[in-house]
Amino acid sequence: MHDLVVIALSAPVLIGIYDKNGRLVEKYSSEEKSSEALPRLFKQLMSKYSFGNIVYANGPGSFMAIKLSYIFLKTFCLVKNIRLLAVDAFYFNGNAPIKAVGKLYFVKTSEAIITKVFEAPPESVFRLPSRLTLEDFKQENTPFYGISAVG
Repeated sequence: MHDLVVIALSAPVLIGIYDKNGRLVEKYSSEEKSSEALPRLFKQLMSKYSFGNIVYANGPGSFMAIKLSYIFLKTFCLVKNIRLLAVDAFYFNGNAPIKAVGKLYFVKTSEAIITKVFEAPPESVFRLPSRLTLEDFKQENTPFYGISAVG
C-alpha cells in the first residue's frame, strides 16, 4: 500500500508516490492542464500501485484547477474506498505567495490566508516533500478558493 500526493494547482501538475515509511519513491510531472493530466496519470498509476491515502493541495490557486482536482480526487477516492486528505498549497512551496489574479497574490500570515498586491511577480515553485507525514494533513478536504470566482 502506498500514499499519493497531488499538486494540481498550476503547471506542472506534480504527483508523488510514497512508501509505507513515508519516503518519496517515484515522481510524476505533467505540463498538461489538470483536466488532461490527472486522468492520464491515474490510469498509469492504478496499473502499478494501490493506495491507502491521497493527499492534495486544496488551494489557494487556480479556481478551476482546485475545483477540477477536488471533484476528480473525491470521486476517485469514493469509488476506490481511499482516504482523501488535504493541506493548503503553502505547505508545498515554502509559504511563498501564490498567484491569484492580475497582480494579486495569496499570502499566508500567522492568522489567515489573505490577498496582497505585488508589482513584480514573486517566485513560487511547488515541490513534493521527500518525506510524507500524514499527521500534517487534515481530513476536512473541501477546496479553499480564497476569492470568489470571477463572473
